[in-house]
Amino acid sequence: MSDPAEMGAAHNAEYAAERPAVRTENPGAGCCAPIGRTAFVAAPPRSVPTAADGDAGLSRHRIEQAIVPALTFAMGDSRGDENRGDGETPVHGVSLESFSIDATSVTNDDFARFVEATGYRTEAETWGFSAVFHLAIAAPEGDVMGAPPGTPWWRGVKGADWRHPGGRQSDIDGLADHPVVHVSWNDAVAYCEWAGRTLPTEAQWEAASRGGLDGARFPWGDDPHGDVSFPSPKIEPQAGGFWRMNIWQGTFPTENTKQDGFLTTAPVRTFKPNAYGLWQTIGNVWEWCADWWSPGYYRVSPFTDPRGPERGQVRVMRGGSYLCHDSYCNRYRNAARSSNTPDSSMGNAGFRTVERRPDDRPGSGATTAANA
Repeated sequence: MSDPAEMGAAHNAEYAAERPAVRTENPGAGCCAPIGRTAFVAAPPRSVPTAADGDAGLSRHRIEQAIVPALTFAMGDSRGDENRGDGETPVHGVSLESFSIDATSVTNDDFARFVEATGYRTEAETWGFSAVFHLAIAAPEGDVMGAPPGTPWWRGVKGADWRHPGGRQSDIDGLADHPVVHVSWNDAVAYCEWAGRTLPTEAQWEAASRGGLDGARFPWGDDPHGDVSFPSPKIEPQAGGFWRMNIWQGTFPTENTKQDGFLTTAPVRTFKPNAYGLWQTIGNVWEWCADWWSPGYYRVSPFTDPRGPERGQVRVMRGGSYLCHDSYCNRYRNAARSSNTPDSSMGNAGFRTVERRPDDRPGSGATTAANA
């Protein structure tokens, strides 16, 4: 890329003169997750409960930390893979101070400790339903509410929540080390409040996922399976090779051959970590970020520590999930972006956290969900 300092000066000048126009529509997001709860049913807004204060200041966050060094990196898609409307370009220099980030997504065990300590109820529990992929439903027929327009592989399922990822006939027995799912952005922020943490900014997330590899498609390089002799974003593993991420294999959305071993979530320490020690930043589950989402933000984002637009209606999600497939969604890349409303929950979205900074502003993931 061009000199990051020079690029940064140009971005700072533009940022000072123009604030980003906030657009909330994301044309491709619906394939990754249904957009908002009203995609299934119209309902009045509900207040979001916050974590109890019983152990305020006593962090029970036990996830191993990875350290991302202070760096300047090239943020955005430099390989021509971007999805139209997602705002993955222009590639721009970003400077960040060193920070610590969870080596894995927050697991069912981690979230259970939070719930046990606080009595917190997720939005899926208070609304009474969440979004489940049609092949993962484990519920009586009467619990299935139907599909949102344009994404027939999603169903609203009554009784689906983090303890019952497929519906009321499912549970998380044996899934203690899988990422917690059916958690909204608001739920993730409530966990952060209790843990003394915050959600990563989009820039922090991408810097951490890249593992020091500027411009690479994946945390390990350009080839999805680490084969440097034949890099291609769509090739299957070479003979004797292995999948390096949990995505869809087969014909989406009707047949998953499970070549990677999984129909839905995988344990958080499956496959290999990147050079910074982060596991599965791409594939497995989407991860909520602190930022409001705007497709035009990269044009005007500041060079130093960008934190997203000041307002919006949808929050950034990163990393793709076990439902990503080349035929319709190649968002399992370092630069890929998506978004959803802060109250949305679904069976392929979770989160990881970063250390809280003294200047974390409201809406950054360090505030209570009720006030975000």
